[in-house]
Amino acid sequence: MDPGEVEKFSAMADEWWSPTGKFAPLHAFNPVRLAFIRQEAAAYFDRDNSPLRPFEGLTLLDIGCGGGLLSEPMARLGFAVTGVDASERNVSVAAQHARNGELDIAYRATTAESLAGEGAAFDVVLNMEVVEHTADVEMFLNACAVLIKPGGLMVVATINRTLKSLALAKIGAEYLLGWLPAGTHDWNKFLPPAQLRSTLARCGLEICKTQGVSFDPFSWGWRLTRDTDVNYMIVAVQP
Repeated sequence: MDPGEVEKFSAMADEWWSPTGKFAPLHAFNPVRLAFIRQEAAAYFDRDNSPLRPFEGLTLLDIGCGGGLLSEPMARLGFAVTGVDASERNVSVAAQHARNGELDIAYRATTAESLAGEGAAFDVVLNMEVVEHTADVEMFLNACAVLIKPGGLMVVATINRTLKSLALAKIGAEYLLGWLPAGTHDWNKFLPPAQLRSTLARCGLEICKTQGVSFDPFSWGWRLTRDTDVNYMIVAVQP
């Protein structure tokens, strides 16, 4: 992990659960990515998606869990959830919020590399909006691949490196609209889908799907699209 990135997000940890705070864009983004994860996991593991807890008996790792915005709904869907983050402050906030909601989530202040070294493995690994904050993408993704059980699934979400993403995800979101604190992202760390897919393949994973996600200014919300110019998600499996 990049120590500077860890420090940056630790400083904002108290605002994770404020829908109007510094993580407001993630709160707005959450419904579409949650629906996508649920749909893909249900199809892949052949689970009925209609019950309240369709994923009972499956384990899930939320890498870079932050305050737990994904870990908590995944736990409510029946997954046995482990949330890890390199920031002890983030993990503290996440654990307290889970206790307040009477949710049983195993939070740990650690890294994917350390967890892989322990021999841990999970049915599902969520790697959402993390790769663009790492110091060594391939080393990080190699560790993530080790953490997926044979026949398991990983979902990666990140931002493409295009002029459109520079205008919208960097300049627009951080400096014009103020959706994110200035300096949240480094455009040079954004990853084109082809580069991410090839890196995942070198880590031994098979790519199942690349899904674009776009902001709709008319509904003022996010939706799944074919457009991967800015935000996108990749589904990969461990053979």
